[in-house]
Amino acid sequence: MLVNLRDICSIAEQNNMAVGAFNAPSFEAVRAVIDAAEETGYPVILQHAECHEDMMPLDKIGPAMVDLAERSTAQICVHLDHGENLSYLHRALEYGFTGIMFDGSALPYEDNVYYSARAAEMCSGYNCGLECELGSMGAREGDVLVKEGETPAAGGTGAVYTDPDQAGEFVAATGLDILACSFGTVHGLYRGEPHLSFEVLEQIRERIRIPLVMHGGSGVSDDDYRQAIDAGIRKINYYTYGAKYAGEAACRVVDAARAKDSSAVVYWHDLTGAAYECLVKDFMQVMKVFANGAAPLA
Repeated sequence: MLVNLRDICSIAEQNNMAVGAFNAPSFEAVRAVIDAAEETGYPVILQHAECHEDMMPLDKIGPAMVDLAERSTAQICVHLDHGENLSYLHRALEYGFTGIMFDGSALPYEDNVYYSARAAEMCSGYNCGLECELGSMGAREGDVLVKEGETPAAGGTGAVYTDPDQAGEFVAATGLDILACSFGTVHGLYRGEPHLSFEVLEQIRERIRIPLVMHGGSGVSDDDYRQAIDAGIRKINYYTYGAKYAGEAACRVVDAARAKDSSAVVYWHDLTGAAYECLVKDFMQVMKVFANGAAPLA
């Protein structure tokens, strides 16, 4: 069942939970997200990130994501993650995505407001909700930003906390539906212990009564996830660790085969199969953590 971003975040609001938002730059990952949602009974956000365009083009994976979501028994929002170009956002809208993110966090504040408002105008003609970002997680997905022993600033080198007062102005000026904010998490593989500011998150929540989004969850404990959800986080992006675990599962297939016979042939479908099985198991566990004690909804 295809669900609008606003509606799926409203479900999360009503149940004091967060919906897992999983980037899926391969067909195996798309299957894993949907199958995990159907198995657990929790709603899910199935994402394609613009930064993954070289890995998997939107025009190839986008229509398949929408079609599979429509035919699924799970409640699924098909969402564009970290869109930085309005033309790219428009393509996702035309494919039937029910959520898009315009990421202008690297722009000057005035430009972020201007282009976020333009994105909101674009969404108004479609069955689609809008996510925007204010503040900075300090890196793009896939980066190794903070290493063991380093002291992060605002959660990570280059990261900037979202200003709570500015967040209120930003929401009013843009007309967005959900806000991605920075309170100490970082994109990519975080080697070390994150330093989260729940005070910043709570202050943002006090000023804007809309769903909040958590990006950069690598290295965050289950208890910290739950505390963030209790403070108003309703969408949590998840990619790096899932991709890491799936890669390790594929490596184990190769290692096991070569341990028996150094010249053993390892087939591609064996690797993708192992990765898929690992992703389903990992995604199910993540969805249950993000549910924050809420019972399955389907």
